[in-house]
Amino acid sequence: MTDTITPAVTPEQQAQILAQAMPYIRKFHGKTLVIKYGGNAMTDPALQQAFAEDVVLLKLVGLNPVVVHGGGPQIETALKRLGKKGEFIQGMRVTDAETMEVVEWVLGGEVQQDIVGMINRAGGKAVGLTGRDGGLIRAKKLRLVDSQDPTKEHDVGQVGDIESIDPSILQCLQDDAFIPVVSPIGFGVNNESYNINADVVAARLAMALQAEKLLMLTNIRGVLDKQGQLLTELTAKRIDELCADGTISGGMIPKIAGALEAAKSGVNAVHIIDGRVPHAMLLEVLSDQAFGTMIKSR
Repeated sequence: MTDTITPAVTPEQQAQILAQAMPYIRKFHGKTLVIKYGGNAMTDPALQQAFAEDVVLLKLVGLNPVVVHGGGPQIETALKRLGKKGEFIQGMRVTDAETMEVVEWVLGGEVQQDIVGMINRAGGKAVGLTGRDGGLIRAKKLRLVDSQDPTKEHDVGQVGDIESIDPSILQCLQDDAFIPVVSPIGFGVNNESYNINADVVAARLAMALQAEKLLMLTNIRGVLDKQGQLLTELTAKRIDELCADGTISGGMIPKIAGALEAAKSGVNAVHIIDGRVPHAMLLEVLSDQAFGTMIKSR
């Protein structure tokens, strides 16, 4: 006698899951989503595949995803191979000419093309871009003011401060059913290259595209309160309160600041999502499940 194997999800439950996504697909059809891809989701093979599948599915149901990627660990690995040690000042990578060459090669070549390949393998049509393509990201040298002494500035080399975004190349690709994958490299008035924080690039692209959502994949569950509980929704007023009492601190402050700036500039919602959870991005967008923190302008 053979045992009957009960499926984990019944056909009725599967139908209910699909039906639950319908109002979200209808609401977001034709809208742009900017996705900051980073953290464990970039290095774990199972999470890489889940991410690529999510991006392709979002495109197939009528949304327009734009991917912006980081690559800090990969840059560190490449620098070590060259016998060069990465240096940071106030969280910014000091980027001399040699380091900038490595950054361009790793981000615009290795990492970007890996992501393009993953999305294409999952059934999408991805195209890799840097800020130089189509004049996408114009930048200037970042003036980094000392956090303790405002009269002092640090020279961090070819680290960029975004001057302008021209999203027309992204809009053309979206209209032709492509999925843009953007490396956070800008260019200056003399065609010099600049290394730009990927969170900043994602936020500014979302603003320029008037995106419906900005999704930031990270290695944390989202913003937590002092008891370690997930805060599923935050407004500007609540963020100010959490910064004042120290709940939001350290490296989370600039990420939240960029997210809030995007929300205030017309991006309807910004989600900080745990990239360690497979398909968390899909669940956040197309279901009523909360898998991170949503930041709203009001």
